[in-house]
Amino acid sequence: MSWPATNHAIKFKLRLDLVQFTTMLIFSVFKTLTDQEVTVELKNDLSITGVLKSVDQFLNVRLDAIKVHDEARHPHMMAVKNCFIRGSVIRYVQLPASGVDTQLLEDATRKEAANQAKR
Repeated sequence: MSWPATNHAIKFKLRLDLVQFTTMLIFSVFKTLTDQEVTVELKNDLSITGVLKSVDQFLNVRLDAIKVHDEARHPHMMAVKNCFIRGSVIRYVQLPASGVDTQLLEDATRKEAANQAKR
């Protein structure tokens, strides 16, 4: 016997689908930016600029040739040359404007939103 889907369950599934799509879209954007310089701001207010070497599906990133923005507050980071940053501790990532095709991103987002509305 199958239970009828409640309105709440349907909303949750749509929200989950949207979150998964958004994560995959962001992941795809980051994959195109490998070997470019990005700035990552962490939730503990540490900002690091470096060359993006890799990103995974959890949005964990690996940076090489890093430079810490506020060296006085974080002197222990001055000797670090590369790092792995867990995706859950990232607040913002500043991307180079030249590396992001905003029109393509907008089109993909609109297309997925239209697909979600049809479901």
